[in-house]
Amino acid sequence: MVSMPFETAAFDWRAAERRVQETPPDERLAMERVIEAIFAELRRRIGITFTADELADFYDAGTDWCLELAQRVAPDAPWAWEASTVVDAAFHRYLGGATDYAGGRRLYD
Repeated sequence: MVSMPFETAAFDWRAAERRVQETPPDERLAMERVIEAIFAELRRRIGITFTADELADFYDAGTDWCLELAQRVAPDAPWAWEASTVVDAAFHRYLGGATDYAGGRRLYD
């Protein structure tokens, strides 16, 4: 399987974060709960030491588990289950902790 290049994933993740910020406040609360739960699960699954490419590869390997988590966290808020928004926004936020990422860009040796 060919992995999704980091640049493509990061573009999608940034767009998702913008969509979350543009969501009406009454819907955003449920989305934020889901994003926080996915973020916590990413920390458990990936750990705190990872690179941007490792995160992109993990994303590319599948995020079905995120939908199950979203449905548990916000069972009455189906708009908060939209993977291209909540999952991608959670990955965008988690990206900030990558060892080779800072200031909104990748760091190169």
